[in-house]
Amino acid sequence: MIKALIITYYWPPSGGSGVQRWLKFVKCLRDFDIEPIIYTVENPDYVFNDDSLLSDIPDSIEILKQPIWEPYQIVNLFSKQKVESAGFLGQNNSILGKIKNYIRANYFIPDARMFWINPSVKFLKKYLKENKVDLIISTGPPHSLHLIGLKLKEQLGVKWIADFRDPWTEIDYFHHLPLTEKSRKKHHQLEQNVLKNADEIIVVGNSMKENYSKFSNNITVITNGYDTENSNEKVPLDQKFSITHIGLMNADRNHPFFWKVLSEFSADNESFKNDLEIKLIGKVDETVLKSIQDLGLQSNLNLIPYIPHDEVINCQLTSQILLLSINNVPAAKGIITGKVFEYLQSKRPILAIAPLDGDLAAILKETNAGEVINFDDETTLRMALETFYKSYQQNDLQVKSSHYQEYHRKNLTRQLSVLIKKCVRQ
Repeated sequence: MIKALIITYYWPPSGGSGVQRWLKFVKCLRDFDIEPIIYTVENPDYVFNDDSLLSDIPDSIEILKQPIWEPYQIVNLFSKQKVESAGFLGQNNSILGKIKNYIRANYFIPDARMFWINPSVKFLKKYLKENKVDLIISTGPPHSLHLIGLKLKEQLGVKWIADFRDPWTEIDYFHHLPLTEKSRKKHHQLEQNVLKNADEIIVVGNSMKENYSKFSNNITVITNGYDTENSNEKVPLDQKFSITHIGLMNADRNHPFFWKVLSEFSADNESFKNDLEIKLIGKVDETVLKSIQDLGLQSNLNLIPYIPHDEVINCQLTSQILLLSINNVPAAKGIITGKVFEYLQSKRPILAIAPLDGDLAAILKETNAGEVINFDDETTLRMALETFYKSYQQNDLQVKSSHYQEYHRKNLTRQLSVLIKKCVRQ
């Protein structure tokens, strides 16, 4: 079997979206004659843990671990609340918050996991010299892991695939970073070094491929996907007209016009007001909660903290409508949230706030899975909500989605295996 060493920061018991992609690939790779070897952190400081994901790790897989030193570990010793993901940067306007963001942006490049690069290169050089491995794969963010791959490529000439779960300088929060011009140039230079030197690049969407094609001709799109097959057994839907958003909702994903339209519809229709349930599962920024409260929707809000992935799946199946909220940022067209594929598999109507000409809109159109509303389009949103609610009242709110099976993790792993074998043969 081909042996592939996968360098990943996120690995069970890590929860959240970052761990899903490669955990599911690894789960299926042996079916395509590829033996995965995992290299990950020994002492991670994950924001969320989800022990239910441990069951997805294949039996007897080799897992290499090395300790990491992270600045967050010191900060969190003196903080009541863990330092959160970079997607929540730029929203602490206190003097201390601004200083922290400035230091984080300009002294930890590409990210705060940079201190794991050199120790990992030293450890993996020794391992690769003593053990047969056909290629390495780095996955980011954190993009520091791509620099581990780059150095191993330069020093050992090993075959290397760089997988971008999110873009680097085009990621949704990059414009929030208080970067100096020197730091900004360094980010771009490091990103280009990775793109130009990796044997193969994997991205999750066509916009990313288009943006990166100026630096590499070896770019393949392999999207995220869904894993489990739902049974044919009918699951009782929520009694309320539930609009459910799952995952992180930061300030860039807060669309005031959405809450405004819900508030106006509630004021115009007492029945809608009584039936409405806004179900937010996961970390939610204070700006979102303030928008909901200011518009008189607090009594309709059901705020649920992080829950295990298997419970998330059940919430998707029982919801009346599944909400996708894309960040209103310069790179919005290229954002494809990982949750969209599990949304598809749940076969519940999807309501997406996103660019009409973006990658996400193309997927929803192809699968006939729901409605896409452009940023600030109150008229179209109101019409969509009225249509959904009328169907709900008639006990006939459903969606006839199709062509979503190509996003099953097994099919995506098949695509990955073809790329791995091509890379090894080159």
